[in-house]
Amino acid sequence: MSVVRLLGFGSLPCGCVVGRYREVTTTREVIYVEEKGHACGSAAHRRNQPVKSDRERFARVGLERHAS
Repeated sequence: MSVVRLLGFGSLPCGCVVGRYREVTTTREVIYVEEKGHACGSAAHRRNQPVKSDRERFARVGLERHAS
C-alpha cells in the first residue's frame, strides 16, 4: 500500500464519480472509482478500484481541486 494525496474529484460520462490521487513517493497519478453511477453498465467500474486510464477518457476540465 502506498501513501497518496488527493488531487480532486470528477465524473465519467457514465455517471461514476472518480477521485484523482498522486502517489507521494512517485509522481504517478491514479484515478479510483469513488462511487459507481446508477446507469453505468461497465463491469470494470467498481468502487475503490483504479480506472484504467488507457481505456477511459477522464475529463480534467471541471475537476474540483482539493484544498491542501
